[in-house]
Amino acid sequence: QVRLVESGGGLVQPGGSLRLSCAASGSIFGINAMDWYRQTPGKERESVARITRGGTTSYPDSVKGRFTISRDNAKNTVYLQMNSLKPEDTAVYYCHVYSAAYNSDYWGQGTQVTVSS
Repeated sequence: QVRLVESGGGLVQPGGSLRLSCAASGSIFGINAMDWYRQTPGKERESVARITRGGTTSYPDSVKGRFTISRDNAKNTVYLQMNSLKPEDTAVYYCHVYSAAYNSDYWGQGTQVTVSS
């Protein structure tokens, strides 16, 4: 099994920055990519960033140029640096991995990000 623990959410003014962290533990040997998703009430969870074990990243247009995902493989931790935040970035942010070893998806508990003046 894989456990994901997120931290770093909070309240920030428009134009501000936040950094989220997600630490993975447990049976992590089957994990390649790590992702960040976000969800607002009444909407589907959407991907906002992905990074492979080799460091290849991808982002949707809505956050490209503002969000940066990175990972420390030695610490089994993935980060999401969010800059130039907008009110529409307000959501619960979730860390996600897929374990090929267990053929299962794993999610963190979620961390609230609120962008408001």
